[in-house]
Amino acid sequence: MELGFSEALLIVGALIAVAASLSGLMHGTVLSISVLALGAGLLLSELDVIEVRAGDEGLLELIELALILTLFADGLIVERELLRIHWSAPARAIALAMPLTLVMLALAAKLLFSELSWAEAFLLAAVLTPTDPVITSAVVTSARVPQSVRHTLNLESGLNDGLAVPFVLFFLVLAQSGGDAGGEALSLVGEAAAGVVLGLTLGYAGGRLLPLLPGGGITHRYEGLFALGLGLFTFGFAEVTIANGLVATFVCGLALAMAEHEIPEAFVGFSENISAIFQVLTFVAFGALIASTGYAGSVPALLVFIALVLLVARPLAIMVAFVRARMPLAQRAFIGWFGPKGVASMLFALFVLNSQAPDRTIVFDIAAFVILASILAHGLTDTVGAGWIERHIDTDEGGREPAERRSDE
Repeated sequence: MELGFSEALLIVGALIAVAASLSGLMHGTVLSISVLALGAGLLLSELDVIEVRAGDEGLLELIELALILTLFADGLIVERELLRIHWSAPARAIALAMPLTLVMLALAAKLLFSELSWAEAFLLAAVLTPTDPVITSAVVTSARVPQSVRHTLNLESGLNDGLAVPFVLFFLVLAQSGGDAGGEALSLVGEAAAGVVLGLTLGYAGGRLLPLLPGGGITHRYEGLFALGLGLFTFGFAEVTIANGLVATFVCGLALAMAEHEIPEAFVGFSENISAIFQVLTFVAFGALIASTGYAGSVPALLVFIALVLLVARPLAIMVAFVRARMPLAQRAFIGWFGPKGVASMLFALFVLNSQAPDRTIVFDIAAFVILASILAHGLTDTVGAGWIERHIDTDEGGREPAERRSDE
């Protein structure tokens, strides 16, 4: 069905208004905006109200913009003091659990889908390795979840989205005939490093510049707007130079929050509204895309792979990475479960589908249904999970109330 401008606004407006109006009903239940939006996309596509094609330039830009906004907001809300105190857990999740997850998923993909080459198996794994806190917003914003756990999940997801880009592009080059993998690897490492440097420079400079602006600086009303503008500028500047835009955007938000503490507070409500809009639109579009593409491969193999992704690879990698870490077992299990696949994986899957990889359609189809399963599984368990972890932190192993809980009260 071809939609004009007015019809498109009618549908978009209705989706956003319905999602907002049901937020009170869904609060505290297993339902979530992401699950609702995904279901709406599937339904609207089946009814032939909307049609989404994987090659649509607008779809790529929508998902990329949603990821940029999410990464920048993630960087802003990472508190400087908490980063100093709880740096070990995010470092373990990124430096150890992320590569372990990638390797396990690649091995499982090659075992279950023999038509994939080793490069394509690792490509599929790289697409599915990043995590997304948007799907489990009740987890990363709930005061019932320990602050260190929320911090770990948020910082991990913010960094691994950007850090996964070099892996995705590297294995994409390997999967395509004639790719210069060695030269590409060096180039991608350089882009990631440049992204860190650029993000730190622009974010810190932007924060330090605020008190020096004429007229006493920015009024409170425009602080959120300034932050958003700086984040978008950083991504654009990185992409037109030699830097990784996703890495630069997250690091910029982190550096800005460190340099100017009032900005994150002003940006919270502003960013939540913007993120909510793009969350609805992104998941509706992805649901419609899945409905239109379908799946022609082995369903049993797909189901086994989904189970391995959600129930084995991520939880096992976290448990291995957190060996001898000073963190209760319940909190490790909680972090292991809440590694949802979301906006970043959607974007990477579309990169693959629009590439020249021989089995790009198979990789995309598998990734799409894993993401679908993750959105449903994690989106339906975020509120339940927050209640579960709260019950398990009432007292520590010695029967004493944890210091973190005492200090928060």
